[in-house]
Amino acid sequence: MRAPRVILLCGGVGGAKLALGLDRLLPSGDLAIIVNTGDDFDHLGLRICPDLDTVLYTLAGVVHTEQGWGRADETFSMLSELARQGGPDWFRLGDRDLALHLQRSSRWYRGDRLTEITADFAKQFDVRSTILPMTDEVVATRLETVEGVLDFQDYFVRRRCEPVVQAIHYDGAQLASVSAELLQALASPRLERIVIAPSNPLLSIAPILSIPGVADGLRKVSVPIVAVAPLIGGRAIKGPTAKLMQELGLRQGVVGVYEFYAARYAGLIDALLIDQADDHEATALGCVVASTDTLMQTMDDRLRVAQRVLELSV
Repeated sequence: MRAPRVILLCGGVGGAKLALGLDRLLPSGDLAIIVNTGDDFDHLGLRICPDLDTVLYTLAGVVHTEQGWGRADETFSMLSELARQGGPDWFRLGDRDLALHLQRSSRWYRGDRLTEITADFAKQFDVRSTILPMTDEVVATRLETVEGVLDFQDYFVRRRCEPVVQAIHYDGAQLASVSAELLQALASPRLERIVIAPSNPLLSIAPILSIPGVADGLRKVSVPIVAVAPLIGGRAIKGPTAKLMQELGLRQGVVGVYEFYAARYAGLIDALLIDQADDHEATALGCVVASTDTLMQTMDDRLRVAQRVLELSV
């Protein structure tokens, strides 16, 4: 693994968009991406890693661009037959996607580390950047709701984020450890900047920071840490960020995002990049603030936001 110049913490679709912009701007090997694995789960006997796969497919140029996840050239023969036989078809597994899950699962259950498996996939897909799972051990995001405790995918996919959430837990996080590869990335003598993607702070970034040593390790690195707000005009482009913040009693908008990070991880964020629609909230933020159009619909958008993140003076 090459010593990175930039480290990105991210989850799935939103984070993958910024990851792609940074990947295309930086030389090969200069970007290391620490990806949330709190939404990984076992399904039909397979180990599924949705965020890792979304980042992998996005950087490889094979992602379904309209939905932001899954393969572009996908078929669903297996899923159709599964439904015909009365099996659980609520989590959409495509045929090409299934091949990756089969490969991962066969190695996972014989004891291979997730970091090693992911590195091999990245090599097979000709990905230029380093993709690092947040840990090689199992961490499961679970949500206390008014309907009881739900595993992440039950809440997010099967129930479409409908139940009201009362608390979020990252089961197994305190017993998990940081991989040697992740520690190596944090110790890179070439490191210039750490970026927190516009991923859901509660569901995508907090699981990463909940691993012992990660938040402290980030604080100890003497480079700027820049976060990109996941909200525009108080609303998430995709996903339940704003809904969860409201249900958990957090202040709304980008101020609430900053206060969440500041309260849980004091001193972590040096600067926040917000959308121009939220410029009126800038004075209420206790860090360096910059703004741009953060909506990433096209490749040019991804490159623009990535460039702004890299150039932001801290």
